[in-house]
Formats: sequence, structure tokens, C-alpha cells
Amino acid sequence: MIVALSTIAPVAAAAVAFVVVGGPSSTASPAAQPPTPGQVNTLALRDLPSGQSGGSGKQSVQGLPAATTKPFSLLGVSWNDAHEAIDGAVEVRTRAAASGAWSSWRPVEAESDDLPDVGSATDRQARGATAPLWVGPSNGVEVRVTGKGHALPRGLRVELVDPGNGTRKTGVRAAGEQLGDVTLAGAVSTTEPDGAPSSEPGSEPSPSTVDAPPAGPVTTPASTPTPTPSATPSPSATPKTTPSATPKATPTPTAKATPKALAVTPTSTAPRPTIKTRASWSADEKLVTDPPEYATTVKAVFVHHTDGVNDYSCADSPAIIRGIMLYHVKTNGWNDIGYNFLVDKCGTIFEGRAGGVDQPVIGAHTLGFNTSSSGIALLGSFNDPSDPTPPKVALDAIAKLAAWKLGLAGGDPTGKTPMTITADNGKFKPGTYSFNTISGHRDGFATACPGTKLYAALPGIRTTAKQWTTPVTSLSLSGITGATKSGSTYYTKGTVSLSWTSRKAALSKYEVVVDGKVVSTPSATAASASLTLASGSHKVQLRAVNINGTTATSSTYTVVVDKTAPAFGTAAYLGIRTGAVSTTGVIPVGLHWKATDNTLLRTLGIVSPSKATLSTTATSWSSSSKSQASKVWSVTATDAAGNSKTSSATRTAALLYESYAKRTGTWKKTTSSSYLGGSTLFSTAKNASATYTFTGRSVGLIGKRAPNTGALTIYVDGVKTTVFDTKTSTTNYRNIFWTKTWTTSAKHTIKIVVAGTSGRPTVVTEGIAYVK
Repeated sequence: MIVALSTIAPVAAAAVAFVVVGGPSSTASPAAQPPTPGQVNTLALRDLPSGQSGGSGKQSVQGLPAATTKPFSLLGVSWNDAHEAIDGAVEVRTRAAASGAWSSWRPVEAESDDLPDVGSATDRQARGATAPLWVGPSNGVEVRVTGKGHALPRGLRVELVDPGNGTRKTGVRAAGEQLGDVTLAGAVSTTEPDGAPSSEPGSEPSPSTVDAPPAGPVTTPASTPTPTPSATPSPSATPKTTPSATPKATPTPTAKATPKALAVTPTSTAPRPTIKTRASWSADEKLVTDPPEYATTVKAVFVHHTDGVNDYSCADSPAIIRGIMLYHVKTNGWNDIGYNFLVDKCGTIFEGRAGGVDQPVIGAHTLGFNTSSSGIALLGSFNDPSDPTPPKVALDAIAKLAAWKLGLAGGDPTGKTPMTITADNGKFKPGTYSFNTISGHRDGFATACPGTKLYAALPGIRTTAKQWTTPVTSLSLSGITGATKSGSTYYTKGTVSLSWTSRKAALSKYEVVVDGKVVSTPSATAASASLTLASGSHKVQLRAVNINGTTATSSTYTVVVDKTAPAFGTAAYLGIRTGAVSTTGVIPVGLHWKATDNTLLRTLGIVSPSKATLSTTATSWSSSSKSQASKVWSVTATDAAGNSKTSSATRTAALLYESYAKRTGTWKKTTSSSYLGGSTLFSTAKNASATYTFTGRSVGLIGKRAPNTGALTIYVDGVKTTVFDTKTSTTNYRNIFWTKTWTTSAKHTIKIVVAGTSGRPTVVTEGIAYVK
């Protein structure tokens, strides 16, 4: 609550008498207060000796020595004449309520550059004022205001804003009904604050006070200059106009926008973000005594920063906003908070000025250009090199909000728009000028706002906002995981994940379409979707649904669900194959099988006794095995969906030398290192025979083949099977020249009979190789 101490000298003197000017007396915080609404307390500033300000003595210096005060979290400095400005520096330091520690000196922006248009209903600037500064819960303050060789404005005082604890439930006045987290134009709520007496509009505010000094001695911190005794503030001389001082403009008033019947909520070209209502930050609607003003449209968005600390907790955001509202109403004399929206560093968007977030409410943020614009303020300061870079989540929130707000009138976030000013605001003369539809405060007014770092982020904000207003016209999947692509078809066991590039566009949702039916509806910000399909072939598409009802659909993707593993029509078996047996007894063998699949066989490979990748059409694999070595022989078939089946056989290959053959007729023995085991039997006598008996499932005859060897007749289990001529163009020792395989293991006899070939009757036998 404000009392103009500078204009009522006796009251001012009495108020100052309660100030502790010797520095903080204790680090203890004041006793906890019961739930209360926010309030503004004021303390008059007074002339300070030049030594206390560090000045040369030629400067005008006013301030307030270190004082214990009522609790506050936001402050500013104000003065009598709204059309004057401070040509100098305003600095404060505050005492934290929790720790009792004093902060370092902090600058306060000497002039509030968030202003209503001249002549608007909000232009009721009772006092000149600096920008508000959030300092966090405090109970002590010290102030100094130093003029640059000129007299300071009259009636300087510090405004100490206690935002209240936010527990009161407040109605929404001239704002409207609630839809989710968004206040839309329409109804008016008349809910009274809980647990607090109703204060009628127009009632007198309570006087400003400060806490009485505590009993006992006062301890002055070493870093705190010894203050001088309290004195009644003396009026300042009439200030001189200087180039650096920017007085409030006073030309012909801007034509007022007449309050209108609120329109039905329009449809934006961008999706609506989540916006916390005024009720969410406990706006005191009793402060708003006049209805909002409306323009015909919103053509531009001006981005601001609120100044103040950056290390606030996002849980404090409602309190910060309440403090700003109290300052704008009680100190500046406006009808409501000046900004249309506020955003904190966590990306939470808050409704600012009442009147309907979807409506062209005229705010008080960019002098001369408030009509047809919307003001978005980011909590914090982003101007000094030591200030942080604005968080990406906050920049994205500003972009999405700006896209939606501009989109209500079809505005282009990356475009330009004409804006008309009817009164000189210190930077622009009356006329029409072109602005980016998303501009910084400094584009429309002579100010550093929104700070160098936030201003530098505006191009990125425009680009991101543009994405939110651009409908999707084409769409494609970037991948289908959990499936294998063969040709143009995807094969899976049943569950796949569709992925695509998520677009910050004017989307309401995505739709996954299977065989012509929508089976799931991922959100507009989704980039993937899991899909479980029944067995069989399916047609899968992704559809993007824009907020205007148009759609974009991807190509059709064929997805085959196969849950059946490949089959081995012929199980894996090992057999003797033709070729040379090594002198160390390594036998040529071959693994055989027949694999099929109901959809598509993707891979086929040997997994034991070694690794080999084969063609999916392969039915055999050549290898070798040491005699009498037992091995596991395995082949694995995998289909396109990833189902696998392995067929295995554990087998042993062995040798039976010629000496074990039962012979008839004339056979002769010869030795050579070229023969199997170093010796062999040969015969030239027609009808001479050699019989081998073994138990196994595959067998091969081993012998010498040469240009001068002849034919022999082969009997299997007493049955004549074939006549085989062993003649070759080159001499081959230990050669397996004939094989036979059965499906099961059994006892068998293999008999060879010399055919007596004319001119080359010799037949050579070195033994047999067989698989047990």
C-alpha cells in the first residue's frame, strides 16, 4: 500500500524515525506472518553526504541508510512527476530475510521502459518510477540515487513490494472462464478471497510502515558504512533537462481502443501452448478496477526481460509476477500488470494482463506500440556479460507462444508488419514503421531491454515459431525398427517401432494407420510409435493431422508378421564326400540339409564345428574331419522376421585300412609313403574281390587312380550297385572315388570285384572311410 511520504513531510519524518540506520541488528528472520495479500510499503529518500555516496560532492545524492523494513521481495524507486526522469544511477542492496546477509550493491534501471501508450486508459502514471527489481525475500534495504551533475526528481522514495504468499484464491476479473490452463475471453468470476476480508474497489490503502528497531545494541557490519542520523528529506531542486534523461512523452494522446464485446475464440495457425492462468499465480483481481482495452488485432509481439536476479527458483515465479503486478498498479498507477504474458526460465508460460489470452488485449509494455501488439516478458536479466544465456526451454516457450498469438490473426513469425505510432516516444516520431512480427523491446523504444543476450536469440525464436505455423504437407518414416527390410517389404515377429522426424509444426496429432484403420494417435510432438501387429501381411501408413484439419500421409509400407521359425525338411546329416584323404588321416566330409521358410529365408549359416555364412539356397557344406574325432555339426536358418531354427548332428568319421578287407583271388601288397598308411593292395586278376564290413551311415572307397588302372564292380550288402572305372589322366593316391550314404546307422558290407579291363586290368584298394 502506498503513502506519498515525500509530499507529507510530517508523516515522512515519523516513518523514517522507525528505521534502523546503524545496519542490521540481527540475522534472525521476522516471525512468520499469517496468510496475507501482497502490499507495497514505501520509504522516503533523503539527501546523503557525498562521502556516503562516494561522489565528488558536485553530484546530487539521495538515499536511505541501511534500514530494517517490513518483508519485501521486489523493489523500485519512484518520484512525484511521471514526466521527469532520473539522469543518474540508482543502486540498492538488500538484506536476505532467511540468512540476514546483505547483498552487494545492485543497479536498478533508472527509468521504467515498459510503458502504456499515451492517452490509453492504462496511462494513469501517478508517479515516475524505475523498473522493478526482484531481490527475493528480504527485510532490510539501503538505497542511493546519484545524479549526473543535475538535480534529482522530487519526492524520491523506495517502493518495497511484498507479493504475499499466494494462498488466497482470487477470482478472475475481466479475464474469463478457464479452459485447461488457459484463460479465454468470456465469463467473469466473482470468487472472493478465502480467509481474507473483501476490500471494495476504491478503498483507502493502509499506511506504509517499517518495523520498529529491536531492543539492545546494534551491530554494524564491517562492510557497511556508518550511516548518518535520520533526517527529514529535503525537496530537490527543479531538475534540468539533459540529453541522457528521457522524459515521458506528452504529445497528443493516442486514440483509445474502446472495450468491445469479446469475440469467440479464433483459430490460430499454430497450436496453443499451455498457459497458466492468473489464478495460478494468485493475481489479486481486486486491484483491477477498470475493464481491459482491446485492439482490433495483434500484428506483432514485443519480447522483454523483467530485470532482477536470474538465480530464482521457478517455484518463486508466481510471487515474482505478483510483485510486478503490485508495482505496476500501486507504484506506476496502471490498471493491471503491463505484460500480456510472462515466461520463466523453466519455460512455464503465465497469463499476464487480464482480458483473455486469445484476445488482442492492449498492454503496457512498449510505449507507442502497445495497440495491436502483445508483450512477452522473460523473468530475469540478460544484458550484462555476467548474465546467463536465456535457457533454451524458455526460448522455445516464447517461440511457441508467439507463433500461437500471431497465428490468431494469421501473422507470419518470420515476417514484417507495419506498426503505427501517434505520439513521439523518444525513438519514433508519429508515423507508420515496419517491424519484425517478433521484435525486441529495444526495436520500438530507446532501451536496452530485452538485454543483449535475449535480443541475440530473437532470430532463433522467429525460426522456431515459424515451424509451429507451417502445416505438414509431406511425410515419410525415417525407420521401422524391430523389422528387417527385404526389397520393399518389412518382416517382423509382431512388434515394430515406427520413427519419423518430429516437426515443430501446426500439428494437432499423428495417426498410425494399419490396413486403412487408425490404431494409435501419437501426440503432435511425438517422433516414434510402437506397433504390435497380428500374423500376416499389413499395409502401414503414418498420417500427420494439421490443426486446420488438413493431413499429410506417408507412403504405404508393407509389414509382414511372421512368428513361425524356418523348418528343416531334411535334418542335418554328415556324409563322406569324394576327394583325397590326407597322409595324416583327415577325411573329406560334407554336411547336408534342406531348410525352408513360410515367408522368406534371410540367412543360412554353419555354426559348428566352425562358422560359415552360406547362400539361403545352399543344401550342403564341404568340410573335413580327423579320423575318430567326434564333432557337433550344426546349421542355423533365420527368416526375414528374425525367427531361427538350428539342426545339428554329432558324428565321427573313421578309416578302415585295406588290411581289414576279406579277399578272394590274387592280391599283392606294395608300399609307398604316397599310400594311405604307407601300403596298399592291388590285383590284376579278373573276379578277385575285397570285402569291407563296418557299422555306419556313410561310406567311401579309397584307392589309387591313374591312367593305367582299370574298372571294378561294386556290391553293397551283396547287391551289385555299379561298375566304376578308376582310370584318370593323372595319378591320384588316397582318393575317395565313390560314396554311399544311408539315413540311419547300420551294419553294411562293401565288396569290390576286379573287372579285368583289357590292357589295364589293375585295381588298387587302400581302404574305406565311413561315418559312424
